[in-house]
Amino acid sequence: MDKTASAPAPSFDTHPTRYRHWTLAVDGEIARLTMKVQPFGGADSEVELKSNSYDLAVDIELADAVQRLRFTHPQVKVCVITSGQEKIFCAGANIYMLASSSHPFKVNFCKFTNETRLAIEDASQNSGLRFLAACNGATAGGGYELALACDEIVLVDDGSSTVSLPEVPLLGVLPGTGGLTRVVDKRKVRRDLADAFSTLAEGVKGKRAVEWGLVDAVVPRSKFKDTIAQRARDLSAKAPQVDRGPGIELDEIGDYRHVSLKVDEKTRVAQLTVRAPAGEVPQTAAEALAKGAQGWALRMARELDHALLRLRFEHETVGLVIVRTEGDRAKADAVGKLLSGPEKDSWILRETRLLLARALRRLDVTARSFFAVVDEKSCFAGPLFELLVACDRSYVLDAEKVEVWPGPLSGGALPGWNGLSRLQTRFLAEPARADKVLAAGKEGPIDAATADKLGLATVFADEIDFEEELRVAVEERASLSPDALTGMEQNYRFAGPETLATKIFGRLSAWQNWIFIRPNATGENGALTMYGKPERPRFDFRRT
Repeated sequence: MDKTASAPAPSFDTHPTRYRHWTLAVDGEIARLTMKVQPFGGADSEVELKSNSYDLAVDIELADAVQRLRFTHPQVKVCVITSGQEKIFCAGANIYMLASSSHPFKVNFCKFTNETRLAIEDASQNSGLRFLAACNGATAGGGYELALACDEIVLVDDGSSTVSLPEVPLLGVLPGTGGLTRVVDKRKVRRDLADAFSTLAEGVKGKRAVEWGLVDAVVPRSKFKDTIAQRARDLSAKAPQVDRGPGIELDEIGDYRHVSLKVDEKTRVAQLTVRAPAGEVPQTAAEALAKGAQGWALRMARELDHALLRLRFEHETVGLVIVRTEGDRAKADAVGKLLSGPEKDSWILRETRLLLARALRRLDVTARSFFAVVDEKSCFAGPLFELLVACDRSYVLDAEKVEVWPGPLSGGALPGWNGLSRLQTRFLAEPARADKVLAAGKEGPIDAATADKLGLATVFADEIDFEEELRVAVEERASLSPDALTGMEQNYRFAGPETLATKIFGRLSAWQNWIFIRPNATGENGALTMYGKPERPRFDFRRT
């Protein structure tokens, strides 16, 4: 049932005044995000989004709202997520949308929704912003996964409202947004109860939902509104004491200023270039705040994030991205020192740094090969140094004026999904080597030969061989199976400690990717294909 024609490219630029499915209301320290999905207001106007089910357009608005809470409303301590529909919180991802979408879209949609929920948890962990899921009705599939991303879940006790993960019994697939992982890892539900829960299509309600640990409380409908208001106030009173200075408005991305993305569909290779700041670099948090959304680090991170999403959704056949940087290394290094310096806990520097980290983690789970090219024009310095160590390989030219410059940000301020810095992940067998790289960076830019000795070059070649080495590598990569490369890269990118996020992306996403193309799920008689039809799905009952 995959669509053969390419769907229109989604727009990741939006604003609360243009939301069609969410309402963001801020009252002092408490915000309220209310979901009321317009049935025919999604990405495909022919697909009805019944029962507050969502598609990519709905989740783009949610991601934008969470981002704006952090930058435009940093004073908010608690966000209540609820529904504007009567007796329905959220039915999850729209099944008909999934059934009619291409396989790459399904997978990238699940990745984006995962990243959005992880951004909610990141805001709670690092920005002191607590989330309360006020489930005022049926909470199913991705709807329950959204609730699971929150710090607390309160379910209405009306005799019928349940929480459920019905994907296995109804659709023959897995919950695609981290539900299985969060049930046992985050909420620590007993394995046998989790097993029973995930095969009960009708879900669990009332006191049993509390006893099993699936929700924190159930409240009669008559007391629901007042109870949610009180719990929000209680969460606000207990919120961490962090800097919550005046907010800034986030403008639309529009044309890129610091990032360029050029795609050659014929060779299936993209060129991603990130430029260092050209103007004056802020020296203090106050100066950074005065620049608002136009500050280089904030704007660059948003553009990089946007470009990576475009790669996923607009350029499905591109398999390799050549990553380059340009500009003044001293200015890029100065930005890194400001973001990690004495004023690092200032809200604008904290949130900019966290956004940079999220953009880089977006790269980590983008199913493309990334090769960094380091030459005379390169500016792998300050936060841009992280692009070098985020790539799958690095090609370093052996020539004068070729330098890299790791700074204090690379010591762990921009961690990967495993919680480690990318240098620590690179040198798992020899942790001291990461310290050597940082120590060398404290002395100033590192020349090409030294960078090679420190382990920062995959290929180190002189001017005679450099272009040929790169050309051969690009042609070789383009000839390999994209499926095998995706699996290989995701294994290698998630080395080190396992976290909730690495389980979701390294394990859950891999299985979901596989299950989505199995006949039992998406074949002619598969469960996802037959959903909503009178006929029952027909399974191949061999276990593999």
